[in-house]
Amino acid sequence: MSKNRNVGIIGCGMSKFSSHREEVNQPEMIFEAVEEALADAGITMDDVECIVHGNMELFEMVHQPDMWHALGTGTRGKSGVRLTTGGTTGATLACAADNLVASGLHDVVMAVGFEKLQEGHTTGGISNMADPLWGRKLQAGALTGTTALQMIDKFGEERAKACAMKHRVIMDEHAALNEKAHRCFNLERSFITEMMDASPQLVGELRMIHMCSQSDGACVVIFASEAKVEEWKKKAAWVHDHETVHREESIIFTEEKTTHRVSAERIYARNGITNPREEIDVFEMYDPSSWWGLHWLGEFLLLDGDEHLQMVENDEICINGKFPVNPSGGVVASNPIGATALVRVAEAAMQVRGTAGKHQVPKPVHKALASGFGGTMWSTLMLLSDEKLNLEEAS
Repeated sequence: MSKNRNVGIIGCGMSKFSSHREEVNQPEMIFEAVEEALADAGITMDDVECIVHGNMELFEMVHQPDMWHALGTGTRGKSGVRLTTGGTTGATLACAADNLVASGLHDVVMAVGFEKLQEGHTTGGISNMADPLWGRKLQAGALTGTTALQMIDKFGEERAKACAMKHRVIMDEHAALNEKAHRCFNLERSFITEMMDASPQLVGELRMIHMCSQSDGACVVIFASEAKVEEWKKKAAWVHDHETVHREESIIFTEEKTTHRVSAERIYARNGITNPREEIDVFEMYDPSSWWGLHWLGEFLLLDGDEHLQMVENDEICINGKFPVNPSGGVVASNPIGATALVRVAEAAMQVRGTAGKHQVPKPVHKALASGFGGTMWSTLMLLSDEKLNLEEAS
């Protein structure tokens, strides 16, 4: 992917994520993230030229919410774009914002993702995704036991279940460091065996403890051209590349490679990355459940055999480990669906910029990867760096 201009992320903001934000309406909740992002960037709404807005529109049952949300986003009198691509909405917002700046159409673009799921009926909207008769042992809407079944068959029940539960505990340890996180249970490693058997079953070996929740919250990320970054003397996380791959779920069992692996292969090839575990410093992964997070670690890092299980067993994915994954706590800690994938980009940018606070990775972060995931096996990756691209060399 060639770029006309370098694009940097200069500001990130998030509301507090919670199961219910009854004290604020949608524009007020969004404004919390807008205000924080503007303060982080050190700019005002007068500097923002375009707002890219997205959520799972029908989950709140409000048509064209971006029109109402102009009260909280500051869109009035400015260019605006509304996008919805399912669970990947937040990542799509980031890709669109990057393209709008890289193309030269705008110099400063604000991406706004949100969800206020308490005001709608998310489960009702998702629960009809799978056939209730034929799929009931493997699939119930967005809940799937397929990955757990496959991993148990491949690696053995005891080891697979223990690794998935340890992945969940590590994410909870990270969430405890993140003041914005929705769920933090203070799970203890000494009770891994008890927890993986005691938690209620959802589908097969996918249990309630493994699964992400529904969260209310908003996220805002500000993208700026290289000229603006230099003019304002800002610390930026530079967007090097992004990749999107998707396909219909109905053919998932007939293809060799997942969309995660294909997107990873493409973005690594374009950017000369031959060993992602060595060349990328932190990964903010869209992990809707611990089983998926464990499995997808191998897909995104192009691993073979049981290497991804070993990474969890050896604490490599911990915040102070060799390859930190989700220092924020990930999706199992906070899941405001329309914003969730944008949170991954924001958290990756914060790691590069050194602004993540208590959940900042202790080692230097030069490159960070963020992913998004949604229906129709839609996978999006964004690669960020502390160094801008050499556009002449890249072209």
